[in-house]
Parts: sequence; structure tokens; C-alpha cells
Amino acid sequence: MADGGPQSRRSTPATLHDVAREAGVSLATASRSLNGSARKVNEEYRDRVLAAAAKLAYTPNLSAQAVARGTSTTVALLVADIADPYFSSIAAGVVGAAGDDRLIVTMAETKRDAERELELVRAMRGQRPRVMILSGSRIIGDPNAVALEAELTAYEQTGGRAVFISESDLPFRTLPLANRAGARDLAVELQSLGYRRFAALTGPESLRTAHDRIAGFSEGLAASGGLLPDDRLVRSAFTRDGGYDGMRRLLEAGIGDTQVVFALNDVMAMGAMSAIRDAGLEPGRDLAVAGFDDIPTVRDVTPRLTSVRMPLERIGEQALRLALDDEADAASARAASADVSTEVVIRESTPRLGA
Repeated sequence: MADGGPQSRRSTPATLHDVAREAGVSLATASRSLNGSARKVNEEYRDRVLAAAAKLAYTPNLSAQAVARGTSTTVALLVADIADPYFSSIAAGVVGAAGDDRLIVTMAETKRDAERELELVRAMRGQRPRVMILSGSRIIGDPNAVALEAELTAYEQTGGRAVFISESDLPFRTLPLANRAGARDLAVELQSLGYRRFAALTGPESLRTAHDRIAGFSEGLAASGGLLPDDRLVRSAFTRDGGYDGMRRLLEAGIGDTQVVFALNDVMAMGAMSAIRDAGLEPGRDLAVAGFDDIPTVRDVTPRLTSVRMPLERIGEQALRLALDDEADAASARAASADVSTEVVIRESTPRLGA
């Protein structure tokens, strides 16, 4: 029988001790070479360790490392809806930044359910991630807030770091987003284009993001004497289908002299445009539409969608950097100075009136 070499004769997985012995280095040097230690290892020793690990088909025991360190090399990212380009863009930023620090990202979907979010945080605590990022909008008056705070406090006491994206009342590192300011700027820009009569498609009243965006939009209108009538504010799911349903209800009730519809995110806006077409009207010609977030897709729809640009990938990057800052004061400074400002992008879905 042919000799398959040391790897084929081995009946049990190679250990770190085996790698150190094969490389002729100490156990500590082997560990630092393979596990991303902050302490620098002599390049020759590191090459010997890597060669030995490859020869022995060594695989690190990540669970054991997590127990020993108190944390693992993973980043846990919670998103509301993985199919929503808003969250996939944030995830891309987190993944890119994590790669720079040799961290691995795991992701779970909360489905905008506060109770499910709490259950996921509990489950992820057991995996000892180094960082936990909660990217979904907060729920106003969330009955699970006290329990969530307790879970995250216990998680941080074991060495982890929790970060919220968007506004949060909980005492953890938070990367605030300019939802209110961006919507306010959009209202001002639309009025400068000649629009005076508005409707809006928004999410559930308890959703903090929806609350902040509609409040900012109303403020922007009021600054020039404009108004968003209550009977032109339709609440629906914060999704493409929610936008379609909300727009359909608005059309069935009669849009009257409404000139432009503000959908509180881009996927709702795209659903709204489909409903407008199904009603025999043309978006941008018969009824203008604007969204929020400026996800990549809106540049390819017809007409191209006016939106409020949020630097979503940069937001993901900044959230991870915020978590990795060792000092709370440094983290607070990073959050305060983070460049996550918004920009109104006018496109063909809101042409200048009278042009």
C-alpha cells in the first residue's frame, strides 16, 4: 500500500501542540502566528508555523478559542430584512471592514420583530461574538427594551461590544443617522422644484426611522408654509409590497390635487411606482415620487428615482470601527464625528414643475 504521508496516517485532527512541534517553535509563537495576535511574530517563525499547519491540515478550534478569550473572531450583525438593499449595503460595509481586522461576519434577520431580535441576541451571546451590531430601526415604546438592555449588558460584561445603528435610548455605543435632517432637506428641495401638494407613504407609527423621517419631512414643508394633510399620510409595511399597497389605497381614496408622493424608503417608492402604473398613470409625469436611502437599484428604474442618499456601506464600516474603539470616550468621539450625512439627489421621478 502506498505511503500517503503523515497527513493520511493521522487518525485524529492535528492540535496546536502538533503544529508547534512540527515547526520547531514554542506553543505561544504558534498560537500568535495562527490566531491573529496583536503581538508581532518573527516572519521566519510565522512562515514555518503556516507551513506546518498546512502540512498537518490543522484547523483552529474556534469554540475553544472563544472560551479561552471570552470572545471569538466573529461579528454578529442583526438586520431587519436581508432582502432589502438598505441592509445588504450596510452589511457589505461591515464585511469589508471586518476583513481588514481578520474578523468573520455572521448575520441574522429580525424581520422587524422586537421579540425575535431579543431571542437572536440571546442566542448569539452563546457564540461569544467579539462585536454585535444591531442595524434595524428601534421600536418606540418597545416592551422588550428592558430585557434587551439586560442581555446586552451581560454580553458586554464578558468582553463583547454592542453597537446600534440609528437612534437608540439604550446605554450602548450608537451611530446616529440623519433620518430627520435628510427628510427635512428633501421637503425643501421638492418645494424649490415647484411642488406644493404632498402625500406620504410611511411605515408603522412605532418604527423610530419612520417617525423621524416623517417628522423631518413635515418640518421641511412647514418652514415654507407647506403642509402634509393627515388624509394624505398612509401607513403600510416598510417594504416594496407595503409601498404598493399604500399607494393603491391612496389612489382608491382619490389623490385629488396631490402632486408628489414621498415614500419613506426606496423599496416602498418602487412599489408605489408599480401601483401608479397599474392604475394607468405614469410616475414622474402624472404623479411625482420620491424615496429615501438611494439604494443602487433606484438609478436603474424608469423614471430614475429622486431620493435621499445615505452612505450605507460607510455606515456599516463606521459601526464596526465604533465597536472596536477600546475607549468609551474615543467611541463617543467617533460617533459624533462620523461622516454619515445625507444628500438629496434629484432625478426624473420629480421633474421641475412648469419646465
